[in-house]
Amino acid sequence: MAYRNPAQCLNLLRDLPNNDPLARLKILSNIITGLLAAPPGPDQHFEILEVARPLLAKTRAKLPGLDGDEPLPPSSEHNKPLLRTIELWRACSRSYAIVGASLSHGPLEGQKALLAQRRVYYTGKIVSEYLRAHRKLPQGLWREVHESFRSAEAANIHQIRVADSLNTIWKAQSALEAYITVLLLDIANAYGRSGQEWTWICRWAERFAPYCTLDPNIRGKKPTTYGVDPLSDHGLRPLGLLLKDATPRYFDCNKLASQIQSVFAQFKQGVSPASLGLGEDCSVDASARLLLSLYRPWGLASAGRRFPRRGSTGVVDLCAEWLSIGFHVKGTLFEQPHTSPPYAPLPEKAQRNFDEQRVEADRLGLICEQWELLDQSVGGFRLGQRPTAERLSHHQLVGLRVFDGEYYQLGQVSWLMYRDDGLLEAGIHLLPGLPRVVAVRPVSDEERREPYTQAFIIEANEVLQIETSLILPEGWYKTNGLIEINDGTAHRQFKMKQLLLKGPNFQQIAFE
Repeated sequence: MAYRNPAQCLNLLRDLPNNDPLARLKILSNIITGLLAAPPGPDQHFEILEVARPLLAKTRAKLPGLDGDEPLPPSSEHNKPLLRTIELWRACSRSYAIVGASLSHGPLEGQKALLAQRRVYYTGKIVSEYLRAHRKLPQGLWREVHESFRSAEAANIHQIRVADSLNTIWKAQSALEAYITVLLLDIANAYGRSGQEWTWICRWAERFAPYCTLDPNIRGKKPTTYGVDPLSDHGLRPLGLLLKDATPRYFDCNKLASQIQSVFAQFKQGVSPASLGLGEDCSVDASARLLLSLYRPWGLASAGRRFPRRGSTGVVDLCAEWLSIGFHVKGTLFEQPHTSPPYAPLPEKAQRNFDEQRVEADRLGLICEQWELLDQSVGGFRLGQRPTAERLSHHQLVGLRVFDGEYYQLGQVSWLMYRDDGLLEAGIHLLPGLPRVVAVRPVSDEERREPYTQAFIIEANEVLQIETSLILPEGWYKTNGLIEINDGTAHRQFKMKQLLLKGPNFQQIAFE
């Protein structure tokens, strides 16, 4: 019964094990859920919750396997800590709600706004955990978020700022700002972010939330601007998609757009990200790239899809290892140019037997897996698979061929998300143009020349409006660096001109 005794709970909080985050998580979970099952007096309950807050944050930051760098499948060994963390955040939210509901005219009467902010904050943490793990949000979760805010709004305490030491920028937050923070996370392309990017985005959402408001007056607003329906089971949507008989609020982010523009201007003046409240761990280049990707959804409006999706069925062959991509693009294994030309003109369909190629790839240990085609657009595919051999990562280069395709193309992983049934969905952005395998090596002043390395070239195409580009392994690009390209018939030197696109295993460059 120690977990239901306030005095003993406080003693447990003071003596948490330092070097075992999983053990700390279990004790904290037992304390919060134990008091939730048998609530003590509001004053004691509130005290324990507030003492536990920084301990909860510190423990969560050290949990293994939940960094968000890779999608977390439901069958993972780290799924149990994830679910326990989620239930802990839900217990915290409900605990603050219970304390708030039990207030009369005691010493906590003046803490209603703080209790409301805490409730919204922890409900939002549940959303953030699912998004960080690249898991589909469960049905009903957004209703919990909306209800926590509507409760504060009904009491007219939603705009009152209260002290919050966990807010690293402002050290304070209102229930409305906590709510807007979650709404910003919802439109931040969570399934396409790495763990480090998501950590920054969560911090920046708190940083920029005070510059956004909700307005019930939607008259005259463009249908592409964002709105939220507090009675729905989803986050922000373009106003044009919200039900006409609903009660949407206009999401006003005009001031936020100006703030982001101001940050860019100060970057150009040499101001550091830390000085702008973005964090000590942020570099200017990385911050600028990430903030630029957030500028449209956070500061402007819904962009919509450039190319509409259409339902499709079938199978897509996909390979993600560098040599395997080259093998499937070319049809043979890469070899040094002196023994075999690195590439030949693209073969006709009749010259390629993909069944035989698959057998040869298996013999060589070059993995190429089949994915289910869920839908597609001109720009790419949405695929699904229960992963077996190969794990994908964000922004990774892959090779793929649809079931009736004549050639393998190159694509980049845009986003990854696990469904509750264990199906991994992946968004793949196609790189325009048909690739060919070439051999490359850096040019140096030394007489000894390095061996060639496999790379890909995509020729210029006026119809696709693309220039000739080279796709190299990660880490090769150097400004004005010289590189030798061997096309099987001749070899020439080129100067690297510009980095066009990059990922964890490749760099796409322009050259001259």
